[in-house]
Amino acid sequence: MAAQDTVFAGSVPEFYDRMMVPLIFEPYAQDLARRVAQARPRSVLEVAAGTGVVTRAIAAMLPDTRLVATDLNEPMLTFAKTCQPDGARIQWQQADAMALPFDAQSFDVVACQFGAMFFPDKVQAYREARRVLNDGGLFLFSVWDRISENDFADVVTQCLAGVFPADPPCFLARTPHGYHDTRRIAAELADAGFADVTIEAVGATSKAGSARDPAIAYCQGTPLRMEIVARDAEGLERATDVAAAALAERFGEGPISGRIHAFVVTAKR
Repeated sequence: MAAQDTVFAGSVPEFYDRMMVPLIFEPYAQDLARRVAQARPRSVLEVAAGTGVVTRAIAAMLPDTRLVATDLNEPMLTFAKTCQPDGARIQWQQADAMALPFDAQSFDVVACQFGAMFFPDKVQAYREARRVLNDGGLFLFSVWDRISENDFADVVTQCLAGVFPADPPCFLARTPHGYHDTRRIAAELADAGFADVTIEAVGATSKAGSARDPAIAYCQGTPLRMEIVARDAEGLERATDVAAAALAERFGEGPISGRIHAFVVTAKR
């Protein structure tokens, strides 16, 4: 994983929440929040909360539950607070998932949507999740499947390889879609001390009003933006245009839809 893969700053949080959340994150946020709610927890810790799409869903389903939302990136949390109508009852805290600033056995559930792929030391992050869970507590998290199973991300990555053939931007394949080996995930959870693990494949459909929407979302609302600008300081709009054209060629003009596919992991302490 490259250093810039974990940088969500500047205009990225706003683009991310406005474009990426409805495009690919919302259906999985509702799914994860329902799984959390089914456990009837008194306390929930969310790690890698991002701009708060899961936080909002959990808060709506569990209005009386103690909810702590954390992220490594302060700009993402700052933006999340502005999107949460009842944010005052949520504890927002900058935190590293590999060194959580909470006492042992403090939470009934630890939740994380599409954050595990970014952890430099995944086993250590899983150990920390287990440490802060109460006996019988649940660690619920999701990761993306390989990029070939996620249509829009795959098309954007392929077309940008044509724009920058000498040094293709590979953020999407390398990090968000780079942690899809379920045997590896189960083994790393076992190394962290989890013995009761289930992994469920969950498919959904990504919908957009036009091909340009996902082009902007991926090229300008993720760290892919930094990869593009590093290769061509003036090339962000051109890269976005090329991505939009490639998406339109594959999926058509007007409203488009494509496959998204992920894994939802449940580990019991």
